Amino acid sequence: MTLYGVAGGALKAPALPGGVSAGKMSPSTAPCRRCHVRSWIARLGVFALAIGAVGCAEPVERDRVLILVVDGLRPDYVTEEIMPRLNALAREGFRGLAHHAVFPTVTRVNGPSIFTGRLPGGHGLLGNSVYLPEVEPSRTLNASVAADLRLIDEATNGVLLTAPSLGELLTERGFTYFAASSGSSGSGLLMNHTGAGAGLVHYEFTLPDSLAPIVAEVVEPVPEISEGSNAVPLAAWAIDVLLRIGVDRADADVLALWLTEPDGIAHSDGIGSPAMREALRQLDVEIGRLLDGLAERGLLEHTNILVTSDHGFSTHNGEISVNQLLVNAGLKESAQSTDVVVAGDAIHVREGGQARVDAIVRLLQQTDWIGPVFTRGTEPDAVLGAYTGTVSFQAIGWDHARSADILTSAGWSDLENEFGWRGEVLTTGTAGHGSSSPWDVRATFIAAGPGIKRNVLSPVSTGNIDILPTTLALLGQPVPAGLDGRVLSEVLTTGPQPGEVSFAEDPISTSVELGAMVYELTLHRTRVGSTVYFDGTDVTRRPR
Repeated sequence: MTLYGVAGGALKAPALPGGVSAGKMSPSTAPCRRCHVRSWIARLGVFALAIGAVGCAEPVERDRVLILVVDGLRPDYVTEEIMPRLNALAREGFRGLAHHAVFPTVTRVNGPSIFTGRLPGGHGLLGNSVYLPEVEPSRTLNASVAADLRLIDEATNGVLLTAPSLGELLTERGFTYFAASSGSSGSGLLMNHTGAGAGLVHYEFTLPDSLAPIVAEVVEPVPEISEGSNAVPLAAWAIDVLLRIGVDRADADVLALWLTEPDGIAHSDGIGSPAMREALRQLDVEIGRLLDGLAERGLLEHTNILVTSDHGFSTHNGEISVNQLLVNAGLKESAQSTDVVVAGDAIHVREGGQARVDAIVRLLQQTDWIGPVFTRGTEPDAVLGAYTGTVSFQAIGWDHARSADILTSAGWSDLENEFGWRGEVLTTGTAGHGSSSPWDVRATFIAAGPGIKRNVLSPVSTGNIDILPTTLALLGQPVPAGLDGRVLSEVLTTGPQPGEVSFAEDPISTSVELGAMVYELTLHRTRVGSTVYFDGTDVTRRPR
């Protein structure tokens, strides 16, 4: 395996084991296949009906793309001991050692970033929970629930996301896209919210609805998950859906699969717990079954596989929430009041104006368990926020008409938990993500296939915003203007070696004096060309 050494990166998550995989290049016969699919769909006018009527289509030999998102998969989980099949795939192909989740490091921000190539300021879904008073003035909306996302879609005349998604782009270009998910209904919907191409299958719904009877005919019933058990059986079900419908029936050019573990078990049982390690072992077996299923169909060597995770993970050691902090300080009337609305770590100030915003910013900066504080800059290209000692929304790609007044994040450390796994965030719960800690930011990236370099470990920064443009490049398609991500040219067989790709640190620092204390904030970023990656933040509080 070749390790390319390139300088960069201020904040370092753990050194990673392993590598990545590949296959043989094969000629593409996609144009013929797309003509076949168009005539197939046209017979009945509705894809799902066509898929059922025609039966099992013979997959056509050509290079396709599989996007595999493994929810909450920290890079240091992927080892020979814990996940041998995925680790073997990594060792054979390309493994990125500096892959970035988008901040805030939550699922319903990173899902849209994966499937639009945009930061949240571009796609418009700004957190796991969001507050849109024009949709629902009395409460926050839970983006993990498809019904709440549909409320946004209806209230905005179909503009759930403010950027085109992968399924829409592929359909416009004559390619077929299919998605399957074992995640929440919200994260599933965000993989293909318009039902483009061959549609979407989630264990609670399908897009279009007419796919449901086909799923019932072709795939075993959705397994029941007992309380306290992991959700790997749902992942196995989603893999069956992908193979039997996405491959066998739809013969899709691009397949996307979302597997919800190890996220769920890490939230409940903790990072490195016996239950989490067992879930990883079981999940690895299922990923192996997916690879074997492609191989049995003669498709593995013709499939470019992009494996990513939506975020990392940290142990939580906090006592109160931001919401309760504001109530305790008299800056919010009650936990349920709407004078100030807290959606995750985003704070919407509806009453009290700039004076209350300023008071909340100062409270956060003086609270020892709070990390960075962000506010909107006064100019479109501002890197500092309007309030002293804050970094701008623009600098982190969070500036949108739907943005709150303030965004914050809990502080973090490298502290080990009871199972010996590093990474602590000072917020409530057993374990989770969402913070600006590099342990939450650093995600997994593995690539393998006929268009991917073999046996490479790369330190070049990459991110979830790069998955869409790289998918298009693997299909030989031009990348639309205005994306935040880049084509990972160093990953492709036709591109430069990682050692030939330059990248540089681009930090932003600010501070403010607050009585006898100085609050200092540094945002660590890395640039590769024009693409900017959020590495994490450091906050210090010191006497004047």
